[in-house]
Amino acid sequence: MSEIWMVYGTMPDENGTPAPLDADSWWSAVEMYDRRYTFVAAGPRTREDWLHDVASVMRGETADPRAWRTIDPDEGEEEREDDPAYPFVLPPVDEAGAAEWRGRLREIPRSAVVRLLVLLATIDLDVSKDPRSPAQRAEMEKHARVILTRFSDGTRFFTNTWGGGASLDFYQQISSCSPISRYAWDLGLLWVSREEVGLIWSFDPR
Repeated sequence: MSEIWMVYGTMPDENGTPAPLDADSWWSAVEMYDRRYTFVAAGPRTREDWLHDVASVMRGETADPRAWRTIDPDEGEEEREDDPAYPFVLPPVDEAGAAEWRGRLREIPRSAVVRLLVLLATIDLDVSKDPRSPAQRAEMEKHARVILTRFSDGTRFFTNTWGGGASLDFYQQISSCSPISRYAWDLGLLWVSREEVGLIWSFDPR
């Protein structure tokens, strides 16, 4: 990773100099998730136990702290009338249930996040089967690196799969996951910083 990507909250312009990450560049980057069933949203972190804040994001009770674009494919759907968090299964509030829910997550290093973000934008949640060309893959990686610049130093990253092999290469086929939704298969990124929590989560309803 080049030094310029270590300046969190900035991204290189065409001349290679840092430029602030803003609403427009965020919008362009997360647009790659419009092609599939993916939820993208963030909210403020208000508690030490960040599961409460994650649940608020899932229920749509909070706004993006930066007022940037969110993606919610189920907004306005009938299922939301009975369950504001649909299709997510909310973290339980009791200690044992919350511990079990946390157990579905695996913390991953920052170095693994770009490939995970690309995986979440693929049609079948499988990079090896995605029909797009290498040039299109490179464009997705560019968007993923822009997204990564949102996350400040010290941000923790979690996903719900132990796939990708020992090297955490999410371009390998993913053979298992621990769903946090009503579907049997979903994959995502959950991030937790000092200031915010957020989800980029893709679902396979088949």
